[in-house]
Amino acid sequence: MLQIENLSFQVNGENGVTDILKNVSLTIPDNRFVVITGPNGGGKTTLAKAIMGLVQPVTGSIRYDGTEITGLSVTERARLGISYGFQQPPRFKGLRVQDLLSLAAGKASLSQDECCRYLTQVGLCSCDYLDREMDTSLSGGEIKRIEIATILARNSSLMIFDEPEAGIDLWSFARLTETFKGIRDRGGVTLLIISHQERIIQLADEIVVLSEGELRQKGPRDEIFPLILADTVAGCSYMEGVHQ
Repeated sequence: MLQIENLSFQVNGENGVTDILKNVSLTIPDNRFVVITGPNGGGKTTLAKAIMGLVQPVTGSIRYDGTEITGLSVTERARLGISYGFQQPPRFKGLRVQDLLSLAAGKASLSQDECCRYLTQVGLCSCDYLDREMDTSLSGGEIKRIEIATILARNSSLMIFDEPEAGIDLWSFARLTETFKGIRDRGGVTLLIISHQERIIQLADEIVVLSEGELRQKGPRDEIFPLILADTVAGCSYMEGVHQ
């Protein structure tokens, strides 16, 4: 279980202090598929980064499976089973896909069969990718799916993805939704995904809406999604561009 209590985060700028998160409290049970959505600049990415330890909150606490992790490093959180997929995954010139998968799995070297198993789950043929470098020769969609494969290789219990649909083509997006559906259906994993896309939101068990740094709504998909659509019809912009 992930428990967030009264989490706040601020940044100092030219115009003074800006509140990015304002006393956010949230509990996510194990083995749930949760989508965090809301308007741009609402604090979604900051919340995800705070869970992973990429930013430190000014107040509040985060507990995972009963362990206080607020002060733990990214590495320590990763050892507890938490993984993070960036909106724009980093590229590593000189590092092959097979090497990256091996590092993610914590092994000196993964066999081709093992690599194939992870790459197949994200719609990639291992024969075409194992010896490819993680550099600019790969498209955004390819990099995104390889990053997801590395998270699968880690066998994480909590997987966090920040707008996994960003910068990828429609075919890759369709394959991503199938990948997330497969992870959800297999069970044993908590998925926390930041997204505006209806096809991802429709897979969720629960929806969390963040706006202006505050938790606005939280509940089952069938309860919250109609409210989001109603707000859109009424002129709210935070679901703009969702429908495909």
